[in-house]
Amino acid sequence: MNKILIIDDEPSIINLISAYLKPEGYEVFTAADGLTGLKAACAFKPDLILLDVMLPGIDGIELLARLRRESEVYVILLTARTEETDKIVGLSVGADDYVTKPFSPRELVARIKAAFRRLSAASAGSNSKILSFKRVRIDNGARTVSVDDQLIDLTALEFDLLKAIAESHGRVLTREQLLEKVWGGNYYGEIRVVDVHLGHVRQKLGAEGLIATVRGIGYRFEDEIL
Repeated sequence: MNKILIIDDEPSIINLISAYLKPEGYEVFTAADGLTGLKAACAFKPDLILLDVMLPGIDGIELLARLRRESEVYVILLTARTEETDKIVGLSVGADDYVTKPFSPRELVARIKAAFRRLSAASAGSNSKILSFKRVRIDNGARTVSVDDQLIDLTALEFDLLKAIAESHGRVLTREQLLEKVWGGNYYGEIRVVDVHLGHVRQKLGAEGLIATVRGIGYRFEDEIL
């Protein structure tokens, strides 16, 4: 049974989401403020967190930043803010996805199911397959990445993005194709989520020229094949 933690200060939102999630077989935990939510995340070890941005005490962005120091749990932000900069800030801090209020509970459940399908597929993926390039080595079984024989710490989402691009070595993948491969066909959010997470991947790889941007189209992996 997958565990989901809802952190939101609106009881009506918590009750609505819980009413849709529990019949789907999820174990649901809740918290109404940032500090309680952070403690709940550490205590219950949820598989996915629904995190409101506007929280009393520690807000959602600060909570997420603290959480990311110790955990790679899948996080979907719940936000009433519509400005693009607010969405990008949340993604930059480490959110995997976001949903803007007001939202359709059915759409939210679809997003959650897609996230769990992706996580399940990643853990059960082709364990023996290793992608080796001149500088980068991607081990699907261990889910590790190294650059010039140095291990790189990537989140699960970042690993899947890099793997998707590397598997299509030399070919351009559009943002839409990457959304399909990594987030799944039911993704309804901001397409720039791809840009933000790939920005993180590039920064962590610390090597220029491994991932090329093809302006107006998408991205291409360019490390040399051994």
